[in-house]
Amino acid sequence: MQVEDLWDVQEPQLSPTEKLNACFESIPVSSFPSAPSSKDIEINSDASLAEAVLLMSQHKVLSAPVVDVDAPEDASWIDRYMGIVEFAGIVVWILHQSEKLDGSDGSELFEAEPDSITGPAVAAAAAANGMSSPRKFGNLSPRSAAIISGKFFETLTSSDFYKNTKVRDISGSFRWAPFLALQKSNSFLTMLLLLSKYRMKSVPVVDPGERKIDNIITQSAVIHMLEECAGLHWFESWGTKTLSELGLPLVKTSRIIKVYEDETVLQAFKLMRQKGVGGVPVVESGGRKAIGNISIRDVQFLLIAPEIYKNYRLADELLFHLLPLIPVIDLLDY
Repeated sequence: MQVEDLWDVQEPQLSPTEKLNACFESIPVSSFPSAPSSKDIEINSDASLAEAVLLMSQHKVLSAPVVDVDAPEDASWIDRYMGIVEFAGIVVWILHQSEKLDGSDGSELFEAEPDSITGPAVAAAAAANGMSSPRKFGNLSPRSAAIISGKFFETLTSSDFYKNTKVRDISGSFRWAPFLALQKSNSFLTMLLLLSKYRMKSVPVVDPGERKIDNIITQSAVIHMLEECAGLHWFESWGTKTLSELGLPLVKTSRIIKVYEDETVLQAFKLMRQKGVGGVPVVESGGRKAIGNISIRDVQFLLIAPEIYKNYRLADELLFHLLPLIPVIDLLDY
């Protein structure tokens, strides 16, 4: 409604896009609705990876700030938090573990101590805040694929290595700060630019002198906000246009990123990391028909109940019997 009020007072010679930018520039981030209390979670740095996965799954969030348990009581937010842990970083960590399967029978895969995961930690940290992993993952060898399609997730989740790996080992940080954040005085336009142009999935809102995060704005929350604007003049001027009228770039059929139903779930995760996407369609084997989709967030199901994966093909069982089709709006978080 604030945009609605500002829309009519902007200079008439401005284009609709310029007027919209000017309106969003006039509204502070502090006006954005707070996230539901059920989504307001923090994870201690000494929590295990297993505990973090369970907590995020229970609260239905894709990421959470990591609190440094050794920080002093009077620490500001920049010293209180260590970074962000998210499912994308967890997937990178899992991919590094899967690479150790090559040329082995998997029996000694998870015998290493948590202190020895420097490589995975670097890659996982790079996955935070939407950054790409610094390492590329190739296709699984036939030997690795055979092992992974059997007991990989069961072995991983039952190992001391998984249970003892701490959140601080894979939490991502942003250069000089634990994460890239907005201040309450920043504008809606700045928030939208960070989420879209810089492909961030969520942005914490803080004040320099405060100890805790005031709010976390996600891409999904912005989409829901825009949905509430249906019927308002400024929204209808462009919100009712078709996708073709918006001039969005088209992707050739040959370049569409996809996986086939008989490929392993871990192979799908590798493809997502290679291409920098959060979800891919699942296509019937030997054909072109999409029969489902899988996203990075689905790793939570495999880590909480790994036995479901043991003898299941990607789409035939995992997607249809366990997971409903994920709406496009959910994939926007990635």
